[in-house]
Amino acid sequence: MRTRLGIAAGALVLLVLARLLPGHGVGLYLRLAAATAVLLVPGALIAGGNGSAMLAWSLGALFAAMAVTFAVHGSLTLALVILAAIAVAAVFVPHENAPPVPWAWAVALAGVAFGVVLWRVSGPVDGDALFHLARVRKLEAFGSLSLHRVGEFRDGGLHPGYAFPLWHAFLALVSRLAGVDPGDAVRHESSVLCPVAFVVVFEAGTAAFRRASLGLAVLVAEVGLLGLAPGHGGSFRSLDLPATTARLLLGFAALGLFFRVLDSPGWRTALPLAWMGLALALVHPTYALFVLIPLLGFAAVSVLVSRRASWGLGIALAAFTAPMLLAYAWLYPVVKQTASHNPSLAEVARALKKYGNQIDVYSLHSYRLAPEVIARSGTVAVAGLALIPLAAFGARRRWGAFVLGGSLAVLALMLTSQLFVPFSDLVSLSQSRRAAGFIPFAFAFVGGVGVLAAWLRWAVLPVALAAGVVLERKYPGDFGYVLHGGGPSWAVWIGAAGGAVALLVAILWRGLPEVTLRGRLAAGAAALFVLPVAVHGFANWTPPKTGKALPAGLVSALRTKVPKGAVVFSDLDTSYRIGAAAPLYVAANPPAHVADVKANHPYRRAADVATFLRTGSLAIPRRYGAGWLVIDRKVTRLRPNQPVVWTNGRYTLYRL
Repeated sequence: MRTRLGIAAGALVLLVLARLLPGHGVGLYLRLAAATAVLLVPGALIAGGNGSAMLAWSLGALFAAMAVTFAVHGSLTLALVILAAIAVAAVFVPHENAPPVPWAWAVALAGVAFGVVLWRVSGPVDGDALFHLARVRKLEAFGSLSLHRVGEFRDGGLHPGYAFPLWHAFLALVSRLAGVDPGDAVRHESSVLCPVAFVVVFEAGTAAFRRASLGLAVLVAEVGLLGLAPGHGGSFRSLDLPATTARLLLGFAALGLFFRVLDSPGWRTALPLAWMGLALALVHPTYALFVLIPLLGFAAVSVLVSRRASWGLGIALAAFTAPMLLAYAWLYPVVKQTASHNPSLAEVARALKKYGNQIDVYSLHSYRLAPEVIARSGTVAVAGLALIPLAAFGARRRWGAFVLGGSLAVLALMLTSQLFVPFSDLVSLSQSRRAAGFIPFAFAFVGGVGVLAAWLRWAVLPVALAAGVVLERKYPGDFGYVLHGGGPSWAVWIGAAGGAVALLVAILWRGLPEVTLRGRLAAGAAALFVLPVAVHGFANWTPPKTGKALPAGLVSALRTKVPKGAVVFSDLDTSYRIGAAAPLYVAANPPAHVADVKANHPYRRAADVATFLRTGSLAIPRRYGAGWLVIDRKVTRLRPNQPVVWTNGRYTLYRL
């Protein structure tokens, strides 16, 4: 109990001391770190030394706090009180006391170092982050919270992907506890979350390969794949946003917890996995399904190769999927209203036109993901795909079954139109193409390198370095929103066809020799292979280009002159930034950033904005309940005869 009291007291003292520091630079980092640590206290008190379980229990506590808050229309203050009560109760109840994975603290320190370096490339909040910042800002600012109050429109519907804003609430609480603007939290929380991400990836790799050295190799491969290959910080730069959080943080935590249940079946290990299943389904519903697909493939291969079912496997699958199914049942009425769910032929044609060369289209009823998209993520992805067949030599091991089952399950969905079309109808084409990112690239890469290390011994080191140099020069990756060539399709077909043959061999040939992986040698070879990727990544370690930003004077006027929760009417791009700049509603946003549910009517709203900008009819903004108007003179020449609240020559804020 003393240890747990020390954890809680230490986090609070750290937060108090951090709040004494200025809210910029090092002071801002320490404030965010201390606030994040306080939010992870409930999980740390319950889970002991396992990072994935700590994250799961913390998100479970946050879900309970926010569910009560939304039910009684409370504020974040009530949520904090509930979290404090859960933390106090956790001090006195029995806990897991799970020992940390070896080297976990060293991995966490490496994550801190990577996060500090990542701070430099954070850049202004832009793109999809503006959508999420708008929700975080409303959660932090409004006093009477409900699920409908955090959207972009006062009269809009719930977003099927973020109907319960669990991760947005996490960021809003970080902002509140740290005493910083939500924009600073959204911009820099990624740096603070890096050590958590490093630990959960390392734990998942260690659990899959049962060796800390190979878990470290998985971490190196994943950092190379998502953080270094794209340059500019890669996905780690947006680690605070729900999609990246679900894929990199919660997804790997779910893998680690799933394998943990296999090692020690029981309710103590199943409960955090259940919380993680629920958290994934709420933070990013489709990504929860995308995590489940490789796990189902793993379960199928495990049974096929070993020819016996495992009690632990059944418990793990039930613990992970049951909360997901409950969340999906709750979300279904919202999903049913979206145009992309069970779409019309017109909607299918629109989606296929939008994603262009990412899809191989045979007809409106027959299409699949282009293989070049699957291999677009650079050197580690290409190598991982090409090494999938070597998992046959570990098919009776956990890592081999996961690589074969997980890879083939995702590849089959992506490459066969008979599966890809209904899958896209279920989750939307926008989402279905993203499932390719959930192929276990890093596990396939590390397992394949491990097999080669067992065969080549020390010769694997120069071979790995040479292969890394060659592949990085030839296939550095294609990371733009629009595909420009993508990756090599041959690697995808080696993974798919070779993996299928490898699985058949593993099932039919009971005498197939099993290769014992040489852990440290394989880890060294993996690091040498990723070295050229790291050189490329750090050579392009600059913030990405961003779009226009609203002037500081306008932002200040929106925050001080316009009441919280008011509706502001403007052009689409300006509206999108207004929602992120202040806790306000808008009348319309770019349709790409709006859930296409009946209550939202994104295209009708956009058409109304265009009509207003052409005609100047004030009846249009008043129809949306707008009491305020922002005019960008680079967009329109309108000069409404209304009171001017603020102007700088380009932007003018009017009160209607």
